[in-house]
Amino acid sequence: MLIRPVRPSLLAAILVALSPGCTAPHADGPSPAEETAVLAPVHQFVDGFNAGDTARALAACTSAMSIIDEFPPFEWHGAGAATNWVADYKLDAGKQGITNGVVTLGKPRHVDIAGDRAYVVAPADYDFKQRGEPVKESGSLFTFALQKDATGWLISGWAWSRN
Repeated sequence: MLIRPVRPSLLAAILVALSPGCTAPHADGPSPAEETAVLAPVHQFVDGFNAGDTARALAACTSAMSIIDEFPPFEWHGAGAATNWVADYKLDAGKQGITNGVVTLGKPRHVDIAGDRAYVVAPADYDFKQRGEPVKESGSLFTFALQKDATGWLISGWAWSRN
């Protein structure tokens, strides 16, 4: 009988999959209850943003996180990243004459859960007024990374990709 050595990458994948507390994403997706729980902070963030309720939006986020967005400085990370993003968003919106910003999420393309981590990708539109004229950014993607702690799921990072 010929025994072939197991490739290191395959061995690592097997060991990770068998590690306590570590689960691979569900082959057929998360259960409806799991998906609802993961999407709750995503909707809280977007609803808070749409209502101009910064406190509500930021309550859906971890204290240290990563953000990528379409306006300068384009990237925020670490402690206070979400608060800094809000300040920079308001500054940029003021310079650009942007008001009444509303994000509309579509049905998520991906909701992947692996243990205490999750990944969500959803199509999104951004409607706003620029110097009083309506503008619509259609077909963008809003991607979220989430982490579960004792209180539930929180957003640990997100990226907006304008179409």
